[in-house]
Amino acid sequence: MTTAGEYWTLPTESEQRLEDFLPLTLAEMRVVAGLRSGDFERIGEGLPSEELAPEREVRADLLRFLILGGDEGHRLHEKGLRLSGAQVTGVLDLEGCRIPRDIGLKDCRFDATPVLRSAIIDNLFLDGSVLPGLRADGLEARGGLTLRGATIAGEVRLMRLRLGGNIEADGSTITVRDGLAIDADGLEARGSILLRGASVRGGINFSGVRLGADVNLAGARIERPGEVALNCDGIDARGDLVLRAATLEGETTVLGAHFGGNIDCSSTKLIRPDGFALRLNRTRIEGAFFLRKQANVDGNLDLTAATIGAIHDDKSSWPAPGRLLLNRCQYGAFIGGPVDAASRLDWLARQVPTLWEEDFWPQPYEQLASVLLDMGHDEDARAVLIAKEKLQRRARRRRARNWPLQAALLLNDSILAVTVRYGRQPLYAFLWLFLFWMIGIGVFGRAAVDGSLKPNSPVVLRSLEWTMCNLGQDQTRYMPSVGEVLPGRALPGQNQLTCFLSQPEASSYPEFIPWIYSLDTLLPVTELGQKEYWRPDPSQPNGALPLNYYFFQSVAGWALSLLAVAGFSGLVKSR
Repeated sequence: MTTAGEYWTLPTESEQRLEDFLPLTLAEMRVVAGLRSGDFERIGEGLPSEELAPEREVRADLLRFLILGGDEGHRLHEKGLRLSGAQVTGVLDLEGCRIPRDIGLKDCRFDATPVLRSAIIDNLFLDGSVLPGLRADGLEARGGLTLRGATIAGEVRLMRLRLGGNIEADGSTITVRDGLAIDADGLEARGSILLRGASVRGGINFSGVRLGADVNLAGARIERPGEVALNCDGIDARGDLVLRAATLEGETTVLGAHFGGNIDCSSTKLIRPDGFALRLNRTRIEGAFFLRKQANVDGNLDLTAATIGAIHDDKSSWPAPGRLLLNRCQYGAFIGGPVDAASRLDWLARQVPTLWEEDFWPQPYEQLASVLLDMGHDEDARAVLIAKEKLQRRARRRRARNWPLQAALLLNDSILAVTVRYGRQPLYAFLWLFLFWMIGIGVFGRAAVDGSLKPNSPVVLRSLEWTMCNLGQDQTRYMPSVGEVLPGRALPGQNQLTCFLSQPEASSYPEFIPWIYSLDTLLPVTELGQKEYWRPDPSQPNGALPLNYYFFQSVAGWALSLLAVAGFSGLVKSR
């Protein structure tokens, strides 16, 4: 019997004793002789045998007997079983056993898959061993599971595994013909999963894993072409997902996961030409997403609805056009990568919503503009929003059902584009006002020189001073207002306007000032006193142009002023 809180061991069949396993092989005798040493007992050179070697054979049933406590006089050292270089024959079946010591079977060759389902142990060391597979579903270990440098030609089953430390399989080689090479669905560990430099042919399933640290596959190679090579859906890890310098041939899916650190894809090769190379949908990354140092994404990069602390990328690592999905992706900043509007618009342009039966995704542009604004790049943020308006309005025109509506929308959008930049740059309207003001100064100033202006007063226009200036001094005209025939007043080569202004009676009439007149005509809310007194005269040879421009500039002034107000108020922006 055992007291509460103690480990217990399953009794061996018929209370086995060591005598039941006689005769022992030479290797088994060495194992039994070294039980109490606590050191690794090396069989042969201590390395896995290349061929069948009877002198290295150790029966799995004898190992089980010893691991579970042996018999009186043949007890394990407190450090547990430590053996290397053995050739284990038969099935090492420890299913459901509770073993209060370490199991160390390094550099051993197993001819059958070890079974540790639902066992409770301290640590399991299989470093450098050659195995046809491993079944450890539901295993609980106070420490960790190590497979460093192991060669496994079959599935490693780790579903619902519970560990107080790490899973370490750095440099291991795991191969299956079809299906999953590692299935760790629902695994929980206080430490990390380490597969640095590993070579895996077959899929890896880490869905639903809970970790206190990292998933580290730096330098690993995982091959499962055309299917899911790495499944990290639903992972909750306090640390990082490290894929640095790894090669993943097949889909890498990380849906709805959470990482307290980074996802590092620096120098990573993600290969799925006919589908998704990397999916981070709805994944929350509290640190940064690294895609740099010549990372290669040969397939779709899907960041839909992901939440990322920061993005650290470079242009050479971006996926090809049509291969990027960013809709509803939120991120806080850019680190190291380009932050100018031109480069980032090229980044966004690698999205092609029509490939996914959508016409346009506005959110990625709004998100980019918000980030650039927070980083102090105000002009770049504005350029992004203007580009967003242009593309969004283009998509709206494509949705229009008939060409008259499309034409009306095109006209409206074109006017907003050149005047207030779709409401994103309302001060742009003042540039147009300034341009028209300058043109007006030229047009009206020239009209004054040519005499194509006249007083804007009926009284003045009926006066002798204005009327008789329309005749040369060698001409006469009967004037009913005075009942006399009067001579003209214009000197040779003098036009009517110049003649009028030279009359003493005109000295009290307001002077024509072209720059004020143009401004008075242009701004609808101003009264500068020039329009009230002067008007283009279409009866003069060159009078039609300034009159027509007068009306055009008045309308343009009203339109631009209203657009500026609408731009500042946000009425013309797309929602």
